[in-house]
Amino acid sequence: MTHRLQQAFAAFLFALLPAAAHDIPNAITIQAFVKPAGPHLNLLVRVPLKAMRDIDFPKRGPGYLDLDRAGAFLQDAATQWISDSLEIDEGSVRLPKPRVVEANVSLESDRSFASYDQALAHLNGPRLPNATDVFWNQAFLDVWFEYPIQSARSDFSIHPGLATLALRVVTVLRFLPPTGVVRAFEFTGDPGLVRLDPRWYQAALRFVRSGFFHILGGTDHLLFLFCLVIPFRRFRGLLPIVTAFTVAHSVTLVASAYDLGPDALWFPPLIETLIAASILYMALENIVGGATVGRRWMIAFGFGLVHGFGFSFALRQTLQFAGSHLLTSLLSFNVGVELGQLLVLLLAIPLLEGLFRYAVAERMGTIILSALVAHTGWHWMTERWDRLRQFPFQWPTLSAALLAHGLRWLMLIVGVAGLLALLFGFLRPRIETRAQEQLE
Repeated sequence: MTHRLQQAFAAFLFALLPAAAHDIPNAITIQAFVKPAGPHLNLLVRVPLKAMRDIDFPKRGPGYLDLDRAGAFLQDAATQWISDSLEIDEGSVRLPKPRVVEANVSLESDRSFASYDQALAHLNGPRLPNATDVFWNQAFLDVWFEYPIQSARSDFSIHPGLATLALRVVTVLRFLPPTGVVRAFEFTGDPGLVRLDPRWYQAALRFVRSGFFHILGGTDHLLFLFCLVIPFRRFRGLLPIVTAFTVAHSVTLVASAYDLGPDALWFPPLIETLIAASILYMALENIVGGATVGRRWMIAFGFGLVHGFGFSFALRQTLQFAGSHLLTSLLSFNVGVELGQLLVLLLAIPLLEGLFRYAVAERMGTIILSALVAHTGWHWMTERWDRLRQFPFQWPTLSAALLAHGLRWLMLIVGVAGLLALLFGFLRPRIETRAQEQLE
């Protein structure tokens, strides 16, 4: 009796909200497998049925899906809401629209999409019996699409334009090439064109572009760079400083990508706090005055190590698009960052020169600009410190592995810093001579 009352109550609520039943969902998760096999590419997709809007699925009784009559409607939903929004390329050729091999309804408790073989067996297996009591917005639509291809070993890319299915769409996609190396992706919304197994130059281009736009959109990194520029507005004077910053953040970026950094929850907010502190310190040093090339490149190197971890946090989700070219992608990201920094320098140096020449004296202008940056850095640091304090900190257990890990980091940092010191020690007299000649 209790079960019947629950069913009747659910049916009553369903009948009261007919208009809301087809509203766009707030959030859904899509699961997909892509596997080229012989002359076909198989695409298995699982989408919550509630995302299939504007389709009046046949119902029975108090509003349950009529599974015996739903076949044609499921095929239409699969075509209209899924395959029409997907674009798959084989090399540079767009594949034609796929054939719907199978389209089934699954319960939300079904776990067959845990692997490709289970999902394929599920789609080939028996359908849910019509006596199954399930509402249309409480089930999955499982679809098997089949695309004709030239070769299973071709280069494939996909543009999953499924972001219109909900306000927030998370897609979990796994690519199973003939090599046996599974590529796993997880992205939110529309990621654009995703190369499922990119060549090295394709990965490089993507990450150069990513690094370039990341530095232009990173306000904290730009403010730090701006503080570096204010006292040294000659490219020869900036060369050792920017080089030290670049080398340092490259070291920690690469090391973090290879899981050599801490993975504790408190580590990202700590790095964000230290980045804000680096901006504040650099601005205060500009106000106090007395910054020299020899001193500033060492400070830039130290803070560059911190900023490299910040870059790695932003890059973490994007590394899934690197394929087997992790190191190439990391170096390409750094190239993009440097190109962005170069653009900022090309814009900032002439503006500062004009400001100090025609609007305000250099020393006064340096103090005013640095004070504004220091004010921003101080507020960022206090806000991030408040967030950092919410994470419990535990000292790691002292062990041989921890000591070896720390020793490797220390040797790496000291070695790179030593090489930079030798290089800049050799170049410093020439740089200072040229700078003095330009000032005179």
